Amino acid sequence: MTSAALAPDRRERRRPPLLVIPAVVAVAVILLLVVTGDRLAPYAPEDQDLLLGVAGPGGGHWLGTDTLGRDVLSQVIAGTRNAVVGPLCMALGAVLLGVPLGVLAGYRGGLLDVAANRFADLVYALPAMLLVIVVAGMLGGGYWLAVAVLTLLTLPAEIRLCRATTLVQARLPYVEAARTLGLPASSVMFRHILPNILPTVVATFLLDFVGALVGLSGLSYLGLGAAPGTPDWGQLLQQGQSLLPVNPYMSLAPALAITATATAVTLLGDWTHDSRTTKPAHR
Repeated sequence: MTSAALAPDRRERRRPPLLVIPAVVAVAVILLLVVTGDRLAPYAPEDQDLLLGVAGPGGGHWLGTDTLGRDVLSQVIAGTRNAVVGPLCMALGAVLLGVPLGVLAGYRGGLLDVAANRFADLVYALPAMLLVIVVAGMLGGGYWLAVAVLTLLTLPAEIRLCRATTLVQARLPYVEAARTLGLPASSVMFRHILPNILPTVVATFLLDFVGALVGLSGLSYLGLGAAPGTPDWGQLLQQGQSLLPVNPYMSLAPALAITATATAVTLLGDWTHDSRTTKPAHR
C-alpha cells in the first residue's frame, strides 16, 4: 500500500487527541469542582455584602457580585455539584434499567419485547419536557423529582437502542457458536453480547448525561428544578438575566459552564465510541 493511501488513516489517528485532550481536561476540572468546589471557591456562596450589592468584576470578585453582594464565581463553582450530580444519576439510572431490559427484549423477544416496544411508543407520544414541567408543577417542583421523571422518559430510547444492537449481535456466528456449545442464555447475553455493544452503551450514557444537564438546567431556569437559594447554573442564568447591563458575567459564566461541559462530554463520548468500535471486542 502506498504512503498516499496510508495518509488519511494517519490523519484520522492524529485527529481525535486534538479534540479529546481539551475535553478530558474540561471533564477533569468539572469533576474536581464537584468534589472540592466548596474548598476552592474564594468565598462561601451564601456570603452577602448588601452595601456592595450588584457590581461588575473588581475588588476581589473576579466575576462580580449579584444583587445581594454574593460572589458570582463562588456561586458558579458551588453550583457545579448541583448541575452535574443530578444528570449523572439520571444517566446511570437510565443505563442500569434500560440496558438489561433492551438486551433481554432483543435476545428473548416474545411478550417482553412487545411490552418494551409498547412502553416506548407510549412515552414517545408524550411531549417529554412539557410532561416534566406539568408533573413538577403539580407536585411542587423539586430537583430529584425532575431527575426521576427525566430518567423514566429516557428509558425507552435506551431500551430500543440496546434491543436493536442486540438483534444485530444475535445473528452473528459467535452467538450461534455459543448456543451450539450449550451456554445458558444469561451467559450469552451478558458475557458475550453485552461486551460487544458496550461502546454504544457508553456513548449513549454520556449523551444521556448531556441531555439531562441541559434539561435540568432549563427546569431550574424556570424555577422547577433546584430549590430557591441553592447554587445552580440554571438559576444563576435566570437571576442574571435582569442584571445584564450591570454585570453580564452572572449570566455568561453559568451559560459558558453548561456549554463547555456539554461539549466536552459529547466529544468524549464520540471518541470513546469511535475508538472502541475500531477494535473488535473479545468474543
